[in-house]
Amino acid sequence: NFSAHPIFFKNIIWQTVEHYYQAQKFGDSNLASEIRLADSPMQAKKIAHMNQEKYDIDNWQEVKEKVMFEALKAKFSQHPQLTKKLLGTKDRHIAEHTKNDHYWGDGCDGSGQNRLGELLMEVRKTLLTI
Repeated sequence: NFSAHPIFFKNIIWQTVEHYYQAQKFGDSNLASEIRLADSPMQAKKIAHMNQEKYDIDNWQEVKEKVMFEALKAKFSQHPQLTKKLLGTKDRHIAEHTKNDHYWGDGCDGSGQNRLGELLMEVRKTLLTI
């Protein structure tokens, strides 16, 4: 999500998936614009985390995976080299291998939910039907 692969989504160019994902927490607010223009994906994430109390999406926990899936689908369908790379994984299991995140990642020992890996495998399936 931090890779330098811009996505064109909702008539806007986003520097990275992370910029898009973090901005969606704030609707059409000034914070969303600030996040979109952040110098780096890490800065976009920091701005969002520093303003958690201002989230404009009441059901964020319910929609965050849909938001991530749509951004990933845009990224992997808009960059042919990434499409090729993801399809090259064939039917192998994909994991976000990190001990820092037990929701998006696998917890480094398989104890995490690995939601990012699961979503990437769903995007891969989608790309096979295009």
